Amino acid sequence: MSIYKLKPAYKDDLWGGSRLKKDFGKSEYHGYVLAETWELSFDPSGLTTIRNGEYKGKTVKELFEECGEAVSGTNYSKFHNFPLSIKFIDARQNLSIKLHPKDEYADEKGLLKGNDECWYIVDRLPNAGIFYGLEHDLTKEEFRQKIEDNTLMKELHFQPVNPGEIYFLPSGILHSIGAGVLAAEIKQSEQVKYRVYDFGRVKPDGQPRELMIDDAVNAAILKAGVPKRYDGDHLVKCDTFTLDKVEIDGEVTLKTDGTTFHHLLTIDGEMILKYGENRMEILKGDGILISADQGEYTLKGKGTLLKTTI
Repeated sequence: MSIYKLKPAYKDDLWGGSRLKKDFGKSEYHGYVLAETWELSFDPSGLTTIRNGEYKGKTVKELFEECGEAVSGTNYSKFHNFPLSIKFIDARQNLSIKLHPKDEYADEKGLLKGNDECWYIVDRLPNAGIFYGLEHDLTKEEFRQKIEDNTLMKELHFQPVNPGEIYFLPSGILHSIGAGVLAAEIKQSEQVKYRVYDFGRVKPDGQPRELMIDDAVNAAILKAGVPKRYDGDHLVKCDTFTLDKVEIDGEVTLKTDGTTFHHLLTIDGEMILKYGENRMEILKGDGILISADQGEYTLKGKGTLLKTTI
């Protein structure tokens, strides 16, 4: 078998909501707050596992280790470790304001990589949006002062969003998903982040979460800028991943060519995935892994998917 339905890792957090459980088929999660589902993850704190076939119950990491390029594709060899993280994120409150370091700064600090990422807006409440970058240029000294005196929010650009929009966030950009937004996040797998503002939240022990001010001051892009929206079906291409939107209304045939796996994330709809004599039902919220050696497969029905490759 070379097509796998995936089981995400489930994550609660202080800012999380409940729509993923109610509206995206994550009812097996028994908590109330479900902030994130890690739909493709090699992170030891939240490994994605396989629901079907001979690898049922094993992690996707184990599948890659055992099957090699037959699953991963030949492109995988250029990466030091698994390069992707794919999530659904449901923000009941604003996420913390943060940034990820560029590769150059990551190298200087002894980290593997920076972290480019993108957000596909799945749904949003009225007037909800994202925080992205600065309204005006700041010096490092001004940036530090704004963090320390809690006035940084006045400097950030707030971007109202709509379902179907996608935003690419290069490393170094200050950013946050705002309250009321439900998004799919596709990014490099490195988890290094420098938090600079957390809206006064505290941990269960009553202490505020740590701010990483020194690193943030040295790593942030402090030039003003607004996010670029990407249109069409070919959404994002960067050094690590390519993201395409696939609209199904009838029947569509796709094909792997041995260079990369396909990861499909179902945004809406119901479909049947056909490969050889096999059939697999796909519902809203499902994540599917297609091995690099699969070749052709067909999707029949009506819905929208995000296809990620490396």
